[in-house]
Amino acid sequence: MEGHQPPGPEDRFEDDLVGLDRDDPEARAFAEHLDRMERVRNGYTVEGYLAGVTDFAESANRSRGHRRLMVTLVVALILLGLAFATWNLLTVVFGVIIP
Repeated sequence: MEGHQPPGPEDRFEDDLVGLDRDDPEARAFAEHLDRMERVRNGYTVEGYLAGVTDFAESANRSRGHRRLMVTLVVALILLGLAFATWNLLTVVFGVIIP
């Protein structure tokens, strides 16, 4: 006796993709978009945070033009903040060790 199997990745959005060609790149991109929107993750774990960073990186790689520039600016500001925090930490540590 076979139980009910959950739909696979291809069948998951069958109702949403009615009438669309499965081999069409735009239909595939739409199905991937739906999959990303309905993905459920726990954001309060390390794995959840890393998955969020992965999603950000993948969307940044797909973006073009003005959005790409904004993503680059956000990443540059994050790296600048990390460099500033690292510099402050090193000056405090070496200030205490070597007065």
